[in-house]
Amino acid sequence: MSETTEHLDQALVTELKALMGSGYGSLLDTFVRDSEMRIEVMRQALVEEDAETLRYTAHSFKGSAGNMGAPRLSALCRRMEKLGRNAELARGEALLPVLEQEYRKVLELLNQRLWS
Repeated sequence: MSETTEHLDQALVTELKALMGSGYGSLLDTFVRDSEMRIEVMRQALVEEDAETLRYTAHSFKGSAGNMGAPRLSALCRRMEKLGRNAELARGEALLPVLEQEYRKVLELLNQRLWS
């Protein structure tokens, strides 16, 4: 599996770009802004030991990542959601850097696709 395919569903991104046309850049901006906020909320939820906020935020991030064609990021968010549901916050703390790294990779690839 190629690196790009592992991180980004090229067919979905291509379809989304075609559907959104010139609005794709705005969609990407919204995804970035919301994702950065969600990562920060999850980080704070872990510090405050707020499992419900962690679960809820990971759930919404899971959906937006899936909609943007990022299956691995969506799967990591699903794992984080489950950890929040089960109040396994120490495991959530360990997963957050992995999730953030995947988000950065997806963002890099989405930005490349924006201009191609």
